[in-house]
Order: sequence, then structure tokens, then C-alpha cells
Amino acid sequence: MSERDKKELDELSLLGKKDTKYIFDYDPSLLETFPNKHQENDYFVKFNCPEFTSLCPKTGQPDFATIYISYVPDKLMVESKSLKLYLFSFRNHGDFHEDCVNIIMKDLIKLLDPKYIEVWGKFTPRGGISIDPYCNYGRPGTKWADVAEKRLFYHDMYPEKVDNR
Repeated sequence: MSERDKKELDELSLLGKKDTKYIFDYDPSLLETFPNKHQENDYFVKFNCPEFTSLCPKTGQPDFATIYISYVPDKLMVESKSLKLYLFSFRNHGDFHEDCVNIIMKDLIKLLDPKYIEVWGKFTPRGGISIDPYCNYGRPGTKWADVAEKRLFYHDMYPEKVDNR
């Protein structure tokens, strides 16, 4: 490992810490980045968070979801432990499902300036209905803006069978 790589790893404040503090209120400052070592390649990074929770802003009841985040990095990548802690910070955050996925996407755009990103929330039902909001972004003026438009149009053409939520 090069000295530069060691320095970049040392700058991550959450990874490898045994005394992790969990924040229960929405906090985008938890997010950390590291440099993308493969900027010459376009590739997807996908995170699946099957234990996402937030609160209904009207009733205060908990909402549960799997959050899927896929992005094509440019110069920066999100560090996974910081992302986990950030997503955990929604635990006491009161917002509608659609707001949560858009907030997550916008925070990651601000942090990473990715070429492309999408966030899809698959929420468990309350009152007999589930809500699965999807949002995406492609960098304007690039092929990724076209990709975003196409994926938005066709993102759910073949939805999965839902039999347990």
C-alpha cells in the first residue's frame, strides 16, 4: 500500500473504530468519502440497506424499508460505514417515503458529484399498502443524463412478485 493510500485511509474517521456512536437524528455530516482509484472506468457501485427505518411525519409510527443505492462514481466514493451510520440517522427522522429517498439521493449528489445515481426505497406496508419510491440523477450535459431519463421511464417495467410485504 502506498503512503498516499495509507494517508487517505487515515483520514476516514469512522472505519475501524470500535467505539462507534450511533446518531438517531438525521445527520448528513456523517458521510465520508475516499478517492476513486478507477476514474477511467465507468462502473456501478450498489448498496443494499435492508434495515432502513424512519418515522411517519404525521403519526410517528416507524416505517421499514430496503433502500437500494446505485451510483457511477467520478472522483469520489462514499465510505460504506459512514453510509450505514448516515442511513441509521433516519431512525427518528419524520418524513414521507418519497422524501427520504430524495433526501438520500440529494445528499449523495452533494457529497460525491457522481456521474449517475439512483435510490429506490422498498417500504413494507402499513394499512395494507406498500410504497416504493424511486429517484435518479444523471450529470447534465453527459450521456448519464440520457441514462437517467431512460432508467426513470423503464425502472419498473418488470416489477418483482410481492408476496411477503
